[in-house]
Amino acid sequence: MKKSLQHHILSFSVLFLIVFLFSGFKSKAEKPEKVYLFGYSTVKNNGKNGLHFAWSTDHKNWFGIGPEHSFLKSDYGSWGPTGKSMSETFLIKDDNGIFHCLWSVKDDVIAHASSKDLINWKSQRYIPVMKNITKSGDEKPVIQNITVAKKDGQYSIHWIVNNKTYYSTTKDFKNYTETKAYTGTSAKLAEVNLQGDIQKGTITEVDWSTVEMLTKTMEAVKFKDKQNSTSPKSDSLLFTGLKSVKAQITINGQQSKKISNMLTGVFFEDINYAADGGLYAELIQNRDFEYAVSDKKGRDDKWNATMAWSGDFKISKENPIHQNNPNYAVVTKGTINNTGFDGIALKANEKYDFSVFAKGNKFTIKLKSSGGETLAEATISPNASWKKMNAVLKSSKTVTDAHLEISTNGETAVDMVSLFPQKTFKNRRNGLRSDLAETIADMHPKFVRFPGGCVAHGDGIHNIYKWKNTIGPLESRIPSRNIWNYHQSMGLGYFEYFQFCEDLGAEPVPVLAAGVPCQNSSDGGAGQQFGIPMEDMDEYVQDVLDLIEYANGNTTTVWGKKRAEAGHPKPFNLKYVGIGNEDLISDVFEERYRMIVKAVQQKYPEIIVIGTVGPFNEGTDYNEGWRIANDLKLPIVDEHYYQSPGWFINNQNFYDGYDRSKSKVYLGEYASWGNKFYNALAEALYLTGIERNGDVVAMASYAPLLAREKHVQWNTDLIYFNGHEVKPTVNYFVQQLYGQNPGDFYLQNTVKLSDSNNEVNKRIGVSAVQDKATGDLIIKLVNVLPVALTPSIAVTNLGTAENASYTVLSGTPENTTARPVVQKMNVKEAFSKELPPYSFAVIRVKATEKVLLNETF
Repeated sequence: MKKSLQHHILSFSVLFLIVFLFSGFKSKAEKPEKVYLFGYSTVKNNGKNGLHFAWSTDHKNWFGIGPEHSFLKSDYGSWGPTGKSMSETFLIKDDNGIFHCLWSVKDDVIAHASSKDLINWKSQRYIPVMKNITKSGDEKPVIQNITVAKKDGQYSIHWIVNNKTYYSTTKDFKNYTETKAYTGTSAKLAEVNLQGDIQKGTITEVDWSTVEMLTKTMEAVKFKDKQNSTSPKSDSLLFTGLKSVKAQITINGQQSKKISNMLTGVFFEDINYAADGGLYAELIQNRDFEYAVSDKKGRDDKWNATMAWSGDFKISKENPIHQNNPNYAVVTKGTINNTGFDGIALKANEKYDFSVFAKGNKFTIKLKSSGGETLAEATISPNASWKKMNAVLKSSKTVTDAHLEISTNGETAVDMVSLFPQKTFKNRRNGLRSDLAETIADMHPKFVRFPGGCVAHGDGIHNIYKWKNTIGPLESRIPSRNIWNYHQSMGLGYFEYFQFCEDLGAEPVPVLAAGVPCQNSSDGGAGQQFGIPMEDMDEYVQDVLDLIEYANGNTTTVWGKKRAEAGHPKPFNLKYVGIGNEDLISDVFEERYRMIVKAVQQKYPEIIVIGTVGPFNEGTDYNEGWRIANDLKLPIVDEHYYQSPGWFINNQNFYDGYDRSKSKVYLGEYASWGNKFYNALAEALYLTGIERNGDVVAMASYAPLLAREKHVQWNTDLIYFNGHEVKPTVNYFVQQLYGQNPGDFYLQNTVKLSDSNNEVNKRIGVSAVQDKATGDLIIKLVNVLPVALTPSIAVTNLGTAENASYTVLSGTPENTTARPVVQKMNVKEAFSKELPPYSFAVIRVKATEKVLLNETF
């Protein structure tokens, strides 16, 4: 598939001019055949900097390569203070010429990875060597001084824990003998003085060519990093004196290819309060009194069953309304208040549906302003036993910081306290916030991926997202801790997700864990190292199959019947299922992943399975993920990458070299790390390349989608909001323009510029597509230059048209408020209209009659 990293490195011809920068040798004849290579890791950045190399000819004078360039980084654990660490590094070469690197991860396991060339590494393994030594309840010991010795065809691994030495043996670095105590004296790591610091590691004799390749690799990465660090400031220096640029653009209607008509969609993840407190229209926070200190892993004692509530009440668990919802509040002759999510936003004269499960004495509910003014009021008289009660409240004023008040003169128990605006998206009960949902709908997404990325596979095995917990009556759903450290009520569950997709006219794309939790789990050790036990995998696989039945089964099936009972007897027509999310492609992952994929393929061959190839656009997980995808012949794989604007500018041809005979690509998560106009333009530019490669890229979605102000856990996001206002970013309008102007066919085009500078060429993007349904020609032009671009567009073999819609998005690179401006004009004017510096234009030519493309394409 994608060219290997080494191939890309070799393609940088300029790097061949670097003649052993650190060697000090004058000619080819003076180069040594063999040198000593020192592999080590440091304590810098909490040990997260990975594996480094230095070389020497005499064991005395050492030269760092980089000097601390990272050739391998640890994937073990979370991004917390102790995760992703590498220390006590030991490197050994086996009889087959394969290097094996072992290291400590500040835990009771030893990490391992192998490589033929010290550049391209295989999947990491984590060996629980202290599993049978450490007693239950003991603090996990930290492994130190890992050394390896070869004897009689096997490798003996020694390490120290609490001043005691242990060992295990292996022949293949896959299967290990039981850990035993060692009474002899083990070897010690080598110590080398590098720039005044003593570093511990391993010294190995290697060919000089190995040092050459390591040096070239390091220099190539530096070169790419410098190139990709482009910014408006560097652009202004780069293009000093540049005059306006002219572009002759020729579009040939007969030279076309069919592309995906699903290129633009949305990826919804419950991060940044995107669901509860966001798209889900519920206005009461902690309506079920099920918030728990464990939601935040014990870091906030105030995050408990009383969160967002105040007043005189107690939490009770005796005879709850449902076993899955054990907590409720008991109010005795007093008042309790709920502040919602940063206050409750109300609109004057709009109606709100209040509901509650209650028992006991009569009580009054009020919506009150922050100043104490009553805006709406109702009285409810419950029974002696639990009963769901309803009322309609009409607000007398528009406010952003109201609260709900419940008051009683006797003892009253309440649970599932709910307040919904009647005006939800498509007026659905238990529905979605209309302004947010409409903003998403305005993007014209062709698909919606849900319920998230890391949310789907969770923080530890016990936190893997279980779709069955999210359907049925609200009071019976099982809430869960969110990996982003808050609470998921599951009010927005799988039924609501499917219904939202249907209301949008978008394909649902549910994503399920591949039997392993998030690779960055902070609960349960190394995340994916500890997958669902194989003895439990049949049950998990059945859950995946049951989801497809829930979506598509007729009403006589077990799960199709449950869908019908929820109010949707007609199938949701599910076509896609994602398995896995940017996973660490380990042995543990692969075994479970293959099991799930094969089960779906066997029972539901019509379902399009979307696989995963890791969190980055290169490296071990990417390569291993593609290897498995090719073996399983997956129709689509999910790629993720977050990069700088410069990377998007410099990698517009990323997919041009992909093998068209293999899996298609779903670019499930991408963004350019910023919400300034320069970022949005870099993304618009990159999307011209996505359209050009729409025959191999089937789908793409910016991520994350939503972020509630004051609760942002990840920047950058596409749409920000608070309780009463939606704030789309400039990036959003790029996505919207692509979503509103898709095509079925890509038309070959040529661009000739008045300036031959390659840096100028890279900052001008052109894409031409045709919508087969309407016959419209759609041309997208992107100018990421500080000067104007004057196009001269010629279209051949595509019929005639007179009028065009011309939409332009322009601004300064730092701008965050640019908005599209739409004009109507004749085609001749549109095809020659000057694009301002830093701008994105969409020209939509309305065909006078449908012009079908050549059927051979």
